[in-house]
Amino acid sequence: MQNKVLILDFGSQYTQLIARRVRELSIFCEIHPFHKIPENINTFKAVILSGSPYSVRADDAPHPDLSKIRHKVPLLGVCYGAQYLAHFNGGAVAPSDTREYGRARLTKVKAHAFTKDIPLESQVWMSHSDTIKKLPEDAIQLASTSDVANAAYVMDNDMTYGIQFHPEVYHSTDGKQLLHNFLIDIAGINPDWTSDAFVETTVATLSEQLGQDKVILGLSGGVDSSVAAILLHKAIGPNLHCIFVNNGLLRKNEYDEVLEQYKGLGLNVKGVDATKQFLDALDGESDPETKRKIIGKVFIDVFDDEAQKVAGAKWLAQGTIYPDVIESISVNGPSATIKSHHNVGGLPDFMMLKVVEPLKMLFKDEVRRVGATLKMPKEILGRHPFPGPGLAIRILGDITAEKVSMLQEADALFIQGLRDHGLYDDVWQAGVMLLPVESVGVMGDERTYEKCVALRAVTSTDGMTADWVHLPYAFLQEISNQIINRVPGINRVVYDISSKPPATIEWE
Repeated sequence: MQNKVLILDFGSQYTQLIARRVRELSIFCEIHPFHKIPENINTFKAVILSGSPYSVRADDAPHPDLSKIRHKVPLLGVCYGAQYLAHFNGGAVAPSDTREYGRARLTKVKAHAFTKDIPLESQVWMSHSDTIKKLPEDAIQLASTSDVANAAYVMDNDMTYGIQFHPEVYHSTDGKQLLHNFLIDIAGINPDWTSDAFVETTVATLSEQLGQDKVILGLSGGVDSSVAAILLHKAIGPNLHCIFVNNGLLRKNEYDEVLEQYKGLGLNVKGVDATKQFLDALDGESDPETKRKIIGKVFIDVFDDEAQKVAGAKWLAQGTIYPDVIESISVNGPSATIKSHHNVGGLPDFMMLKVVEPLKMLFKDEVRRVGATLKMPKEILGRHPFPGPGLAIRILGDITAEKVSMLQEADALFIQGLRDHGLYDDVWQAGVMLLPVESVGVMGDERTYEKCVALRAVTSTDGMTADWVHLPYAFLQEISNQIINRVPGINRVVYDISSKPPATIEWE
């Protein structure tokens, strides 16, 4: 693959957004830490330097060796990247005189291939405390805002560009056009990264890599594992063996419904109902992290028992996607644990299987597009994400069969209500949380003292950030009434209006 872009990550919160915008232009890209520049740099047709929380003036700031890149391929520095290129090539970077954060407008735009179709007053997003006071001698100013004189520049005879704003965020209204100008017009990259091309290439690669070997895949019913299964099935047919484990913490009727959906896809799927093992192991445990670890351990035990029944299996397939890969090689190493990953991660040594990850270079929305290319059912592709530990992390406190049943009923009413009112596809993820709270209520002439549940519905692209959905009051009232009237043990319903960050999507 020659039409690809290298993004060097300096630790910016926006680095993955740069990659997403590049992919939206149908151009493949890879993210690498700034201190791990690939040896095969000649296979990339352009390089982008990300922003960073550091100042280029700091002693511990990232200082990469760009000798293999400068003057050889088109180079674009974003924010920190632009300041780095200016600071170490004869320019001057100093603290800003005014706060340069948030929306700004371009007050000057010089005619150039880089700024083609970027209008005056175009809105851009600033996020920096330093600013470029002086450009290198051979640099030419291309754009300014009222507060930032050197908002964009070019140097190295049109090979190197710098911008002090973030074209990758939605607030920069012409950011996608700017990236188009740089990557397609200037770097001459052919936009050939499409879901059709991905399917064709991936199926051929998997077929060659796996040959006649048997592969085991743990299906979850979610989009990622389902798309991975279809790709593998296309490549190796009946040599793919899928296992779907019911941990007893799925949504109401989900185990049977998902197995039925997989039958329609022609997949070789074995369902394993391990409800009792999971609930027994969770008995009396309230700590969220411990609950996750228990579920992970029991899953591995159950999965391994079933995997050993597939004679001659050599591979374990996983639905790993690109954000997981990026996290594992990030500039600062894996992030501090906020909570264990929702899905079981890693492969136990005793399983002695090689790993194949057909989706490891895709973002979540790209996985859905690949699924659409594979003509997978909308019921699977349109499913909301659901955490691996399932309802265990939506039941705050200890887990009992009674609580699981109560939450399944409340959740079913909420999700079906979203479908009935045409709201399901407007929501990225939704669910109900059973809280460790009891409150006074009145039903008929009797006093009640029962459970409270919280409804949660968010919009997002990949779950990294999320905002709560403004569901209609009349809908919320209807669902609240249904849950309280139909689910014994619940007498109060609240709606969660927290965004991520600072809150997370799940409550545990």
